[in-house]
Amino acid sequence: MSKERPILFNGAMVRAILAGLKTQTRRAAKLPHQNPLGRWEASTSGGHGARDRKGNLVPEHACIWHTRTGEAFSCPLGEPGDRLWVRETWMDLTGTGIEHRDMATGKRTRYAYGADSPKGSCSDQARKDYGLRWRPSIHMPRDACRLVLEITAVRVERLQAITVQDIAAEGISCYPDINPFHDFEELWTSTGGDWAGNPWVWVIEFRQVTA
Repeated sequence: MSKERPILFNGAMVRAILAGLKTQTRRAAKLPHQNPLGRWEASTSGGHGARDRKGNLVPEHACIWHTRTGEAFSCPLGEPGDRLWVRETWMDLTGTGIEHRDMATGKRTRYAYGADSPKGSCSDQARKDYGLRWRPSIHMPRDACRLVLEITAVRVERLQAITVQDIAAEGISCYPDINPFHDFEELWTSTGGDWAGNPWVWVIEFRQVTA
């Protein structure tokens, strides 16, 4: 049975997803230790006729394992077939007297989203004039979600193994005269990520589905 988990994206990445430009995301693998007597390696688990305690066949999943301790970890955000509901900057307009209409359908909606009103835009300034404040994505409840993603593939690799094609799938425009790796490095470090350390990352590919 597929599972559903929340995932956070900033406004720029939400806009890239809505535009169909972003179909991948990378998240750092949180490893419990760095045992010097072994090393972490990308691998797979399950598959090859493996069964769970109930006797059901276990599909093959990407994982990372330690060559000394034998510990293995799969992606905490899920596997192919699972869903991710996007948490983004938002606002509940209930009781504010302010009307909001969905940009795609034109229908009145209860919620407004920061990705649709970038900082400094006229709509963002108008909300400030009315004393309204955006709420952080981490506090978004499930019923405010407008964007659901289905995981189509998962793998684990080193951060700097990213390719130009992957950078484009991350929602970053790649121009002939611009180094896309520099742009992705800036994106990664802007959220506190460590580019120079070249950490292991989960690479999650996805597609949009109906919320």
